[in-house]
Amino acid sequence: MGKYEKLVNLILSGKSDANIAFNELCNLMLKLGFQVRTRGSHKIYRKSGIPDLINLQREGSKAKVYQVRKVRETILKYNLKLNGDA
Repeated sequence: MGKYEKLVNLILSGKSDANIAFNELCNLMLKLGFQVRTRGSHKIYRKSGIPDLINLQREGSKAKVYQVRKVRETILKYNLKLNGDA
């Protein structure tokens, strides 16, 4: 199991929302096929066919807990897979 598969499993488990590295979450969004736009300290992710925007902002080296929850909800709602997965 690769690095990003482990990260997706960790996010989906909901047990470590406060311990997700911001940079890793940003890279995961790209692996899920999202495009990023930076506006100040915010990174805004969007993907064709998904009306929800995901807005990420760092809190130290970690992602904010409510933003990790939003990523989890989006992965589950749209059944997102890492690029290259069937």
